Amino acid sequence: MGTVKFVASELTWCLRCSLRYRQRSASIQPLSFRSSMQRRLYTADAIPAAALEGEEKQYAPKIKQLVKDISQLNLLEVADLNELLKKSLKIADAPLMAFGAVPSAANLKTEETEVPEAKQEQINFSVKITKFEDSKKVALIKEVKNLVPGLNLVQAKKFVESLPQLVKTDIPKEEAEKLKAVLEAVGATVVLS
Repeated sequence: MGTVKFVASELTWCLRCSLRYRQRSASIQPLSFRSSMQRRLYTADAIPAAALEGEEKQYAPKIKQLVKDISQLNLLEVADLNELLKKSLKIADAPLMAFGAVPSAANLKTEETEVPEAKQEQINFSVKITKFEDSKKVALIKEVKNLVPGLNLVQAKKFVESLPQLVKTDIPKEEAEKLKAVLEAVGATVVLS
């Protein structure tokens, strides 16, 4: 019972303080502000609780009515609404991004003729065996076994018999030329790409 009296006395004290505050602030604030604040305090709808996961969110009736009214507008009315909202909220028009803008063919030709593209040098090469001499097949199989890590003799034989095959990829030009010379020495026809 003692806690109830304490809570009641605290509540009374809070109400008295708020009334005193209102009386003091009422003399400072203009009448129109006071009345609009009172309207907001006493006529505002209750704020709906946040929706839990998996539940449908509840919207205020005012928002539902706005959505209903806007959804019934035709295209011209929507454009007018958009314009009026931008004016009243002082929102500047955002510049349109032209993602699909393509320069004309004449512009492309002039750009190509004015700035010739520098030919890019290839840095990394791939070594590919395209053919081999039948008389030097055994020597080529042994060389492929030595050059490609992880291949045994049977795998090297299958590798050579299923040409064209890439021996190594993404190697520098000097290494690719050395590898080409070694493979051509054992009867292979090699292409660098």
